[in-house]
Order: sequence, then C-alpha cells, then structure tokens
Amino acid sequence: MAPIEKKIHINVDLGEGYGNWKCGPDDNLIPLIDHANVACGFHAGDPLIMQQTVWTCKSHGIKIGAHPGLPDIQGFGRRE
Repeated sequence: MAPIEKKIHINVDLGEGYGNWKCGPDDNLIPLIDHANVACGFHAGDPLIMQQTVWTCKSHGIKIGAHPGLPDIQGFGRRE
C-alpha cells in the first residue's frame, strides 16, 4: 500500500506595520508560505505597506486574504 501524501498549507499574517516600522520578517516568509492574511484597517498596515505586501505576494503566487481588526491600535485591533 502506498503512503498517503498530505500537503500542509502555511498561512501567515503579514503587512503589519506603519511607515518605517515593520513587524515581522515578511520578505523572508513570503517565499515559504501558501496563503497570506494582509493586515488591513485600523490595527496595522498602512496603505503603502498593504499595497507592497499584496504586490509581493502576487509575484510569488501566494493566495491573499484580509486580516481585519477593530479600531484599536494600542490593543492591536482586539478590543472594541
């Protein structure tokens, strides 16, 4: 009997940061992942970081989703 092969999909939250401040090694992770949740909205991810993250993911064939948050910068979008 042949072994069963399973593929594990890796999903990462990316694009968290503002201006020159970045949170995480996004550029190093992108080539290694299958799916990305791009920070959007109120807790992280300014428009330029979101745009660059999407472009970089698309250039690597990464599937993209949204990582929304509440308007709570200090609590990182977790509190109402």
